[in-house]
Amino acid sequence: MSLSAGDLFDLVRTGAAGSRSDLRRLSGLSRTAVTARVAALADAGLVVLGEDQPSTGGRPATGVMLNAHAGVVLAAAVGRSRTQVAVFDLAGRELAAASLDHAQGTGPEEVLPPAVRRLAELGAEVSATRVLAVGVSLPGTVDPARGVSIDSPVMGGWDEVALAPYFAEVEAFAEAPLFVGNDADVLARSERMGHAQDHSDLLVVKASTGLGLGIIAEGRVVSGHRGAAGEIGHTKVDDAAGLPCRCGDTGCLETLAGGWALVARLAEAGGAGRPLGHVRDLVALALAGDAEAKHLLRESGRRLGDVLAVAINLLNPEAVVIGGDMAAAFDVYAAGVRERVYARSSALATSGLQVLPATFGDRAGVVGCAAMALDQVLRPSAIDARLGRR
Repeated sequence: MSLSAGDLFDLVRTGAAGSRSDLRRLSGLSRTAVTARVAALADAGLVVLGEDQPSTGGRPATGVMLNAHAGVVLAAAVGRSRTQVAVFDLAGRELAAASLDHAQGTGPEEVLPPAVRRLAELGAEVSATRVLAVGVSLPGTVDPARGVSIDSPVMGGWDEVALAPYFAEVEAFAEAPLFVGNDADVLARSERMGHAQDHSDLLVVKASTGLGLGIIAEGRVVSGHRGAAGEIGHTKVDDAAGLPCRCGDTGCLETLAGGWALVARLAEAGGAGRPLGHVRDLVALALAGDAEAKHLLRESGRRLGDVLAVAINLLNPEAVVIGGDMAAAFDVYAAGVRERVYARSSALATSGLQVLPATFGDRAGVVGCAAMALDQVLRPSAIDARLGRR
């Protein structure tokens, strides 16, 4: 089947091709066909051309590059007590960013309007002329087709609430499609611009207030039926039998290893003499050398490692990536994870297995939202549809 202009654009965007000769070689299309498709992409402002490729004799190869300035995407990573927002160009580079704190348990009517206003301000700061898409992440399970949360134990009042109307209130965003993802999935998507460049099979852990797992298999993010893959925090474990979880059930891993449970445990022990409102406070104590905080984080890593070992045996990843708030104390947390993973996984599954920190640190969520939006709006079929409308 003949490759479309969208397919050629994807080769350029992913770095597989940098010239018309590359495109001819990879696509099998004739010179005329490649020239016509590239011209359509250039006319639409999606690629830029330049005589910057080395010649091996004869006609110089014409460079074909992504026009990263052809538009922007917006990203909003919504968490229990903080929302990160940012503007990205089409190459996935962050142009402007901000963070907004809010009370825990706050609903969308309080969180989204200020976040949208801040995004509008950031867009104005970088003179963004065209918003191509918006990517939003939420904790829990989402329905990407409808753009809503369908089960978020930690975000009361968000389920079944349409998010798109909040963005449509700003004229510049009104025509931009909205894409909604689970927070662990977008963390995994951020690694497609990070560790997935070197490892095609990854498990990406979000260790924060809750525990989630993103899966990258053969370079692709796996979300599962109804987008509910990776709910590792709500796996039942014997040691948690009878302990109430914030999801409404009992016996979940989170009741022993989730950030909210660790904060509660340290607060009961006196809070190390400091106020504790979030797992970030506990991590700060650990980084300052507090022995009890470090013990709790390492024990959380062990508990996670017990369950993670099963996933490692089943999926045989090349690496486990740890992100989320607890990853700020990576050495302490990862030591616990490694201890149990290597003890409980098979020797074959752990042969060569690496445990790595998230590439983008505490920015991973918002980077993943941008990656999700870019993957959708710049996929070959979307590019072909855009050219067709022109």
